[in-house]
Amino acid sequence: MTDPDLLFTPAVQAAALIRAKKLSPVEYLDAVLKAAERANPRINCFREVMVDQARRNAQKAEEAVTRGEVLGPLHGVPISVKDLVDVEGVPTRHGSAIFEGNGPATADDLLVQRLRKAGAVIFAKATTPEFGVKGLTDGPFGITRNPWNLERTPGGSSGGGAAAVAAGLGPLSLGTDGAGSVRGPASCSGLVGLKPTLGAVPYDTTRDAYGNNIYAGPLARSVTDAAIMHSVLVGPSDKDPWTLSGSAQKPLSPKLAGADLAAVRIGYIELTANPRVAADVRTNTRASLAAWEAMGAAVEEVTEKIDWIEYEGRVLYQANFAVFCAQYLPKWQNQMDPVTLAFMERGAKFTLADFRNAQFARTTLFRKIQSLFERYDFLVMPTNARTALDVTHDAANDEVVIDGVKCGITRQGWTSYQYPFNLTGHPACAYPSGFGADGLPTSVQVVGKWGAETDVLRMGALLEAARPWAQHRPPAL
Repeated sequence: MTDPDLLFTPAVQAAALIRAKKLSPVEYLDAVLKAAERANPRINCFREVMVDQARRNAQKAEEAVTRGEVLGPLHGVPISVKDLVDVEGVPTRHGSAIFEGNGPATADDLLVQRLRKAGAVIFAKATTPEFGVKGLTDGPFGITRNPWNLERTPGGSSGGGAAAVAAGLGPLSLGTDGAGSVRGPASCSGLVGLKPTLGAVPYDTTRDAYGNNIYAGPLARSVTDAAIMHSVLVGPSDKDPWTLSGSAQKPLSPKLAGADLAAVRIGYIELTANPRVAADVRTNTRASLAAWEAMGAAVEEVTEKIDWIEYEGRVLYQANFAVFCAQYLPKWQNQMDPVTLAFMERGAKFTLADFRNAQFARTTLFRKIQSLFERYDFLVMPTNARTALDVTHDAANDEVVIDGVKCGITRQGWTSYQYPFNLTGHPACAYPSGFGADGLPTSVQVVGKWGAETDVLRMGALLEAARPWAQHRPPAL
């Protein structure tokens, strides 16, 4: 197998080759490190590559194979981790100048522990904008670029991990998603990106465990890889109350056991808070729906008016940053991202009544989505309203332009399909749907019932079989 083929080999296949002693974890890692050395200066997806630590762990993985030990599902597979998540022995910089001088983390985050237990070789910290605040990825480390077109963003805030996986720099990356930060980058980069059900995967480090809207999930090139990584991450944590009450993963619905979807009902949502969707995105979304229809699924457009609480969602999002980041202003204001500062300024103007009313609106939206699931098995919509934005886009002030029309700032005009499900807690997954007129990936989002990640992933697997995408690779870097 040549290095380029190895780099684009699915994680589950690579792990199987390692178990069969047909692939060395050390040689696999070396191929990824060599590719990263060549590609990272151009796409800037890694904040730090842990060469020595990763090589030691790859050697241990190889020795475990030689000894005949029981091996985990990701044994020997190189995985990157977003730089909001602690990895022992390296700094966590949060994409911010504030933490440029951070010392090494003294322990792995729980999710990193679970990945290591499954055999993964953690080899890099992936870039993120400051505190994961926006849908593009840039910061003190520079600009992270999309491997499909270096003048476009890979999205954010898990943009580094998405760019890496799209470029073949590890088959998987651990991302986090506070308002679409896994699904948006997956959409921009031609990947699968899963935001799980609230409480399925612990997020131990969130400051507001009870009002949490932040999730952790995989970025992958295939549905199976995403499913395996998700299965490794799930499970309760004593530090996350949502995980303790049993947000259990439901088994596969019998109506999805085969390729006959005659019993499946899909509600199609063309617009949420956004005024427009690009013609090429609409075409590819409808082609995905047609693929499921060809398997027997019934598709119906959801026509009733839904308040997608864009304003209230913004209150919750920006007010949280205003409060959390206020501690840094006296010393660091001049070195903080202007987008962070703009969001803080707006957030500080909201009143307590605004915040509480936004929390009430979150409950109302949850109940509305629950009522839709009385009629439908899945909700389907685009993931982004258009392909990736230019890397120069100002997320605080620039309007998103779709087919020549200005459509508001990013959360209004581009990522409006994503944030509602951070607030309602339903599982949502982005899947490649094709390519736009500009040659960049487009994406379709599948939203399922609480705990129904397996069903959501099964729908993705059926789409992947009908309209394959993993054979496509970005231009050579």
